[in-house]
Amino acid sequence: MIHRNAPLTPTGRLRLARCVVDDGWPLRRAAERFQVSHTTAARWAGRYRRHGAAGLHDRSSRPPPLTTPDARLGGGAGAADAP
Repeated sequence: MIHRNAPLTPTGRLRLARCVVDDGWPLRRAAERFQVSHTTAARWAGRYRRHGAAGLHDRSSRPPPLTTPDARLGGGAGAADAP
């Protein structure tokens, strides 16, 4: 599901990224053409360079779950009682 305020769909992001990376467009020109900020265009072009088309799909904005020191060490309830 695409966020209703998203400036472009994953297909549009891919088109922008290909213009910058594959066709050599300046970032500012691509940003103006696709009506996004220079920063956004740079972010999408960078993701395309690193991950290819798969890097331009929607991502969750939900933060990762917090882990406690016990969870990272493999401990948990009763871990202190173990021999």
